[in-house]
Amino acid sequence: MTTAPTALTTDVAIVGAGPTALFAAFECGMLKLGCVLIDALDSVGGQCAALYPEKPIYDIPAHPSIEGGALIDALEAQIAPFDVPRLLGSRVETLTGHRGDFTLTTARGDTVNAKAVIIAAGAGAFGPNRPPLEGLESYESTGAVQYYVKKRADFTGKSIVVAGGGDSALDWALSLSEVASKIYLLHRRDRFRGAPETLSRIEEQVQAGKIEKVVPYQLHALHGADGVLSTVEVTTLEGESRHLEADTLLPFYGLSTDLGPIALWGLDTHRNTVPVTPATLESSTPGIFAIGDVATYPGKLKLILQGFSEAAMAAHAIHGIVHPETALHFEYSTSKGVPG
Repeated sequence: MTTAPTALTTDVAIVGAGPTALFAAFECGMLKLGCVLIDALDSVGGQCAALYPEKPIYDIPAHPSIEGGALIDALEAQIAPFDVPRLLGSRVETLTGHRGDFTLTTARGDTVNAKAVIIAAGAGAFGPNRPPLEGLESYESTGAVQYYVKKRADFTGKSIVVAGGGDSALDWALSLSEVASKIYLLHRRDRFRGAPETLSRIEEQVQAGKIEKVVPYQLHALHGADGVLSTVEVTTLEGESRHLEADTLLPFYGLSTDLGPIALWGLDTHRNTVPVTPATLESSTPGIFAIGDVATYPGKLKLILQGFSEAAMAAHAIHGIVHPETALHFEYSTSKGVPG
């Protein structure tokens, strides 16, 4: 990680260092475009590395299942031949200039001059939606309440309340049921938002006694002492209550997101996203492109694989900015290999 203020000149500044940003660096390298990765986090990987390094991802082509951390490792290996510089641990605060000549400055004082910019900042700054429970902070400080699972082994033999009705809650309930002594799956209604295959696997684990569905209940209170959790109190809308003996509460109520300084860069934005032209991924400001979760257009799917496609399309569009005098002849990687 770079720690001292740095001044760089490059072809493309990539804001973000998650999976989509890493693949954008690869695509730039394949087109012989210099680039730099800039991220507020102190390591690459974005949400994959920060939130679910051990969570399996099932929709990456050629990988029936791959953990988030392993995906980032593979993407890192893929861009290794290009020796891409990184400015990590300091977010981009300002972006000025115009197509062909942009200047970015970070909170640490780094400056980057680039001919084009790719915003691959995911959902922007993110944090968990925290349940409104009295004394929550004391349980957070001891790890009795957690919002991300970084090491599944930390939950071996524990009794866990997993709260939520979406993919994260369902996926982690399934994954942790393999190591935990007990999983309570808590939701305010007896309908979960998940793929049919996931819901089927949940029912299998319920029948096997590995998971107990607690529905329709919602979180009401935490009981314990000195940050050590003993029971999680849950109630129905009618006031019926249960006390679930648990070591850990994992609330998966989604993330609160904020574009942060990106919202001040003069781009058109819509609900914490950047509208782009689908064919090029260019934003309302010529020379600034957006890919991955931060980009929006009709028909957009928030999938990593779609972000990969957007990275390739943006890099090809940028080639004309960096090398306006040179026509880009499309070639397959099997024909040209990795540029030396």
